[in-house]
Amino acid sequence: MDVIHHALWVSDIDRTLEFYVDGLGLERTREFESGDGATNVFVAGEGETEIQFKYDPDGERALSEPDRFDHTAIAVDDTDAAVERLVEEAEATLERGPLDSDGANARVAFLTDPEGYGIELVEEFE
Repeated sequence: MDVIHHALWVSDIDRTLEFYVDGLGLERTREFESGDGATNVFVAGEGETEIQFKYDPDGERALSEPDRFDHTAIAVDDTDAAVERLVEEAEATLERGPLDSDGANARVAFLTDPEGYGIELVEEFE
């Protein structure tokens, strides 16, 4: 297993990219619109771990919450088996999935860990 990315909600995607891409020199690696309607833009440095910025162009996502952390993505070999194991044995709560995501080019599932943090399991398509 490996950490793939951290996802953060942002209120202004242009300002965010100006800071991370123009200011810090990170590279814009990919983007897509997800099933929740959010624009997803990924940036990375020299390593493989990315930061995913989630932006709701309609402003429906409540950004007034003090914590805009969305999830940590973890690569797995078998999303379905990992979900089953984590829900049955590790007190995780399944929030969505498993499902095939064309935008992510993977089979994914979203869970909440025992502390309430969001975890995305990602089984990349070959």
